[in-house]
Amino acid sequence: MNLKLKVWRQDNAEDDGRFEYFEALDISPDMSFLEMLDVVNEGIISDGDEAIAFDSDCREGICGTCSMVINGVPHGGQKGTTACQLHMRHFNDGDTIVIEPWRATAFPVHRDLIVDRSSFDRIQRSGGFISVRTGSVPDANATPVAKENSDLAMDAAQCIGCGACVAACKNASAMLFVAAKVSHLSLMPQGQPERNRRALAMVNQMDEEGFGNCSVNGSCEAVCPKEISLDFIARMNREYGRALLKKGCS
Repeated sequence: MNLKLKVWRQDNAEDDGRFEYFEALDISPDMSFLEMLDVVNEGIISDGDEAIAFDSDCREGICGTCSMVINGVPHGGQKGTTACQLHMRHFNDGDTIVIEPWRATAFPVHRDLIVDRSSFDRIQRSGGFISVRTGSVPDANATPVAKENSDLAMDAAQCIGCGACVAACKNASAMLFVAAKVSHLSLMPQGQPERNRRALAMVNQMDEEGFGNCSVNGSCEAVCPKEISLDFIARMNREYGRALLKKGCS
């Protein structure tokens, strides 16, 4: 396959940035999207130019660092797929592929396709933890958990914090990410002691980071590589309302 790439290039956070064009020649349909970029970068480097900067780590759809908008859709638009899992067979020979970073005030661009997602880290630090002493690994049946709760908790825990939900939202809302983290711990026995404080702290930190409001149009759920349900946003809203009532009564 021979492809044309229209790639966002930005030297640093202060640079205005611009699109540049590259050719991706003799690309195997079985390559992943990141492997294709590796091949293109080898050619760029051999010509003495700066390689296209992008994030990657596991390349197995687990870490969430391969954040990029491909043809206007975070991670490229294949259901339940990260950019590193996207294969070139989903494109046609001769296609022009547009590649951009996440676009959100709370995710400033570091360079090219790399954005600063430390805002997610700060939200996590504000309440995405438990302080209950867990000790050694307990027997599986020592703490009974309703199957419905355990299944929902596992669904929420699949969130890899990639930020695709933010990139897809017209308001750059982080509600799906925060909802997954709040819901995961609120459904488990270990998360109960800090349940109210967690909901308040994480939502407040999300607002402080400059993320927008949720308009519930579902674009976040549509592009989430782990298919986190929009239902978790409703659950988080209930958690937040409950925490406000408890705070007002105390």
